[in-house]
Amino acid sequence: MKRVPKILVALLALALPACGLKPLYAGGANGPVASSLGQVEIAAIEGRAGWLMANALRDRLGEGGTGPRYRLDVRLDDSITGLGIRRDDAVTRERRSVRARYQLVDLADGSVVLDATAGSDAGIDVVQSEYATIAAENTALERLSLIVADEIVARLALYARANPR
Repeated sequence: MKRVPKILVALLALALPACGLKPLYAGGANGPVASSLGQVEIAAIEGRAGWLMANALRDRLGEGGTGPRYRLDVRLDDSITGLGIRRDDAVTRERRSVRARYQLVDLADGSVVLDATAGSDAGIDVVQSEYATIAAENTALERLSLIVADEIVARLALYARANPR
């Protein structure tokens, strides 16, 4: 196996800042993106999926000390579709889909500054035990809520970086 000369490693390390990459959360919890995310309040979201989503969003956005500057309105579409069907018309596989349409509203003037969607799917095996199937559906909903919340927060962070105040 060949060894990379140290001078080559040093040159690559010097060239890295010139590539244009910038950390999204520069400055940590006191950085501009994190403080902007802390100023987002989550509007009530309907249903169990909405409760899970709102908690996941609150966990990821954190708390801002100055009070809310934005409101995040989220509308969820949670559906379960049967996929695999046996000869006796029994479903053997399901797909749970969670889709979110969200709007970031500036509380100062009520304007919508960001309007986007996020979503994810999970496959569920339908077994003979109804309890096990319901437990799998609930676990899928919990996992999908976390995934969609991550997508939403990533998009909000990009918006905060592009529009600092």
